[in-house]
Amino acid sequence: MRIAVVGASGRIGREVVDILKHRGEEIVEITRSAGIDVHSGKGLAAALTGVDVVVDAVNAATTETTAVTEFFGAVARTVAAAAHAAGVRRVVVVSIIGIDGFTAGHYAGKLVQERAYREGPVPVHIVRAAQFHEFAEMMLEWTTQDDLAEIPRYRAQLVSARTAAEQVAEVALAGGPDLVEIAGPQQWWLVDAVAQLVARRGGPARVREVDDITDPDHLLLAEGALLAGPNAIIAGPTFEEWLDDRWPIEG
Repeated sequence: MRIAVVGASGRIGREVVDILKHRGEEIVEITRSAGIDVHSGKGLAAALTGVDVVVDAVNAATTETTAVTEFFGAVARTVAAAAHAAGVRRVVVVSIIGIDGFTAGHYAGKLVQERAYREGPVPVHIVRAAQFHEFAEMMLEWTTQDDLAEIPRYRAQLVSARTAAEQVAEVALAGGPDLVEIAGPQQWWLVDAVAQLVARRGGPARVREVDDITDPDHLLLAEGALLAGPNAIIAGPTFEEWLDDRWPIEG
């Protein structure tokens, strides 16, 4: 099967590419470095020639609400139109668990992306994943000033990016339900996961939780909107196992 992966160089995209290549599939990597712009459509029609399935794992360079919603919406419409013209069977979209009520930032952008694909001419399958284990690292980098990291009050069910990619690859190959959720086996207060990360790899001297009332969706984050639903696939490894793999305890 010939499968195009949009965002093939990103965290989830490169995992999907690796899995599908090891399964013997022919992969078309859709990236800017390959001269393909999925926002404008430059180079996309040629890249999708003969493609059976498109996986959209693209990410945005901004979290500003207006810009990110425009980006994801435009990419979805552009890719869907090009996929339809190329005779693509289905599009598989990587998204995020629990975003339906969100109004701002990256989560609002992903919701616009989902809607745009559903309104498009090609059958779409959405794989909603919980935040990846690496999200704890990202949050630490975003929020650390001097010796203090202030982590928003946030409940998450962290999942391995590789595990999520395996599910995306399965849907790309076999189709299935229009919507699939996948999450890790543990529910976390994000500050606790970040504290474990810091204890293992080192980092700022202090980590504390804050209620970011400047975020219009802060109550959704704190109340568990991004936790797995009752029909989600629950799969390891755990966050601690991921830590063990990245920063093994000596002795």
